[in-house]
Amino acid sequence: MSTVTRTGRSIWRNPRARTEAMMAYLFLSPYLIVTLIFTIGVILFAIYISFNHFDLYTWPPKWAGLDNYIKALNPSGKFIRSLVNVLWYVVIVVPTQTALALALATLINVKVKGSQLFRTLFYAPSVTSSVVITMIFWWLYLKTGYLNFGLSKLWAVFGGNWLPVEWLNNPRGLIQLFVTAFGGNIPSNLWYLRGPSVTWMAIMFQNIFTTAPTFMIMFLAALQEVSPSLYEAASIDGANKWQQFWKITLPMLRPVLLLVIVLGTIGTWQIFDQVKILTAGGPLDTTLVPVYLIYSEALGTNGPPTMGYASAMAFVLAAVIFFFTFVQRRFIERGTEQY
Repeated sequence: MSTVTRTGRSIWRNPRARTEAMMAYLFLSPYLIVTLIFTIGVILFAIYISFNHFDLYTWPPKWAGLDNYIKALNPSGKFIRSLVNVLWYVVIVVPTQTALALALATLINVKVKGSQLFRTLFYAPSVTSSVVITMIFWWLYLKTGYLNFGLSKLWAVFGGNWLPVEWLNNPRGLIQLFVTAFGGNIPSNLWYLRGPSVTWMAIMFQNIFTTAPTFMIMFLAALQEVSPSLYEAASIDGANKWQQFWKITLPMLRPVLLLVIVLGTIGTWQIFDQVKILTAGGPLDTTLVPVYLIYSEALGTNGPPTMGYASAMAFVLAAVIFFFTFVQRRFIERGTEQY
């Protein structure tokens, strides 16, 4: 500590060192000022607003204490409903897109003719605007869209008759469909047991289709860093391809696997644009997500703006994301240092 203090004092006593330090801070000042005002300042203001009733037009805000947080955590409120919806989304999308990305990376890592073309084709959806991709899937999911058209033709080959599905307006849950098929029923007051709706599953498929290629590139870059000598030694010892994957490939990919899962989790908790364009939270709030609800409450798209309530929901969501990220790092990151 004393060495650091003496060094700092010597810099300001030395004219040349002092000039260099001032020039360095001068070059950094635009970034520091922008960060201070538009990041740290906005966060501090949002924390203050979350304890107030604030409608964007009336100043000063009216102190509310913990009312906004209590409202957000109300079990029967929309915010809890949105958290349950997006939890289904995280549980299904993150493992699926991670497994698919790893499988695709493993397949195209083989050096065969045309592999570069396949990499480009697989990665193309990821470089396309999410709004454009969402509109394409909107056309696919229409009752008179290409998906129902293709399924009707497929069913006709086997002599069946496909009834068009309203993919973007079907609130029936996945678990509810299975229970109903066996003569059971899940009452509406137990909505959280019905599972993700058909509409929500359709949006999940779109997200998996567009996000998995990005993670595929990450896995592919990591796979190319694995030494071939490890596989040669394993083959000499009699290990088959499946054993090599579990004992060599997967352990060597643990750092990248952690990154992919964490990024995927954060991205799924923050889903917004697909819901905004396709469903606006419907049908029957089965695709309502926290970020869209925060956006709606803050800007008052469905009523008067409630910026304080929106800020409280934003910080609760941030705490949830932090918790999941922390748990993932505790379970996955352990032991990655050796790689």
